Amino acid sequence: MSVWQLVAAGLVMLLGVLVPGIPGPLIVWAGVMWWTLSEKSALAWVVLMAATAVLLLNQVLKWLLPVRSLRAAGAPYRALFLAGVAGIVGFFVIPVIGGLLGSVGGLYLLERIRLGSHGDAWASTRTALRAIGLSVLVELFACLLVVGAWTGAVVAG
Repeated sequence: MSVWQLVAAGLVMLLGVLVPGIPGPLIVWAGVMWWTLSEKSALAWVVLMAATAVLLLNQVLKWLLPVRSLRAAGAPYRALFLAGVAGIVGFFVIPVIGGLLGSVGGLYLLERIRLGSHGDAWASTRTALRAIGLSVLVELFACLLVVGAWTGAVVAG
């Protein structure tokens, strides 16, 4: 594999790690797959198999961990869906920060209507945000682990 291809594969993986809103694990896996198919060494295939296992485990954990917290908080999925819609609308109304403001504000407003008091609504909103944040951190850690293994294999190999 040429140096330029190696840099391009690394940039693809970096894109998968750093850019929010895109399927990071899939892009990181595609970068490792591209490198493996070009490299064709035993080490490259081991890294690809390990990356596949880590990213599949990531998908399982990403969906299991937040669901427990959200069910414990009692936040209905309809409220989370509508908060997501409010985040999309907010992104276009106030560029850059509107997505975050719209989704958090929408979730709080829906929980305030559902629960009635500020304290309960804010507690439910915080719990939902923690659960979603945990999901993001699990995905980020898995992608960084794969990129780190790839970097180690490139340096070693």
